[in-house]
Amino acid sequence: MRMRNLVASLGVAALALTVAACGSDEPDAGGGGGGNAASDACGDLHKFDTAAAADVAGSATYTKIKTRGNPVVGVKADQPNLGYKDADGKRCGFDIEVARMVAANLGFDPEKIEYKEIPSANRETALAGGEIDYYVGTYSITDKRKTQVGFAGPYFIAGQDLLVRKSDTSMDGGKTALKGKKVCSATGSTPIQRVKDEQLTEASNISEFKTYSECVSQLLDSKVDTVTTDDAILKGYAATAPDELRVVGKPFSTEKYGIGLPLADKALRDKVNTILETSATDGTWKAIYDETLGKSGSDSTPPPLEKY
Repeated sequence: MRMRNLVASLGVAALALTVAACGSDEPDAGGGGGGNAASDACGDLHKFDTAAAADVAGSATYTKIKTRGNPVVGVKADQPNLGYKDADGKRCGFDIEVARMVAANLGFDPEKIEYKEIPSANRETALAGGEIDYYVGTYSITDKRKTQVGFAGPYFIAGQDLLVRKSDTSMDGGKTALKGKKVCSATGSTPIQRVKDEQLTEASNISEFKTYSECVSQLLDSKVDTVTTDDAILKGYAATAPDELRVVGKPFSTEKYGIGLPLADKALRDKVNTILETSATDGTWKAIYDETLGKSGSDSTPPPLEKY
């Protein structure tokens, strides 16, 4: 029941983001929006120390943040254990904790971050226009995007995978086991296009919905056999219901998640890369992962930085 309530509430959050694409992207002031019965999945947020932070010389973005007194960060709000709100309005998830870690290491109180829920299609515009200072939200690094924004990272490497009911072992072979299976993903998404292009299952077995939460509802009701998208997103759902769902763990693509930054601000990009590098060696990255996506039962390690 807890999982079904969460899926329903995340569906509402995703719809709100769709509406936001046509209006304001300001997060609501109340406690609703991204979670419901998931408050117990949020856990105690990691504590970050701002004491060691130093000014970032030559960074126009850092100067703007310092003048304002707090960072403005673009995020998502419809992905459990990655980026969402619990029943009390508290921001939760792996991406949220990474955003807080960056803020603290820049010398700013993570509790004072102003979050903006930016739809995926608007991320480049929001960064280029100064609407946000940086973006953390399953933001895949691509050659095209690197001409529009700067990226620090990657801080996580995801891959297209399969979410299945825990007792179902028929797809443990990964994508090669999808023939004859009912597959669900988000309408127009890269994952479902890959399923079509590679003819991994019959066209009649493909279901598409506006949100992944709708697909997860279909999976829980045994109307489809699997949900496919980036494994980081799938781990978030599995972490919320580890007794009902699991990720197969046979990824068949590579998606490098980076922190989006203004294109010209190399000084800030270098600083954020240093923050990520330190978090990988001092145990902070692993602690954040274990508190969030690690609840899915899947282990992970920080990826090597590529310093774009």
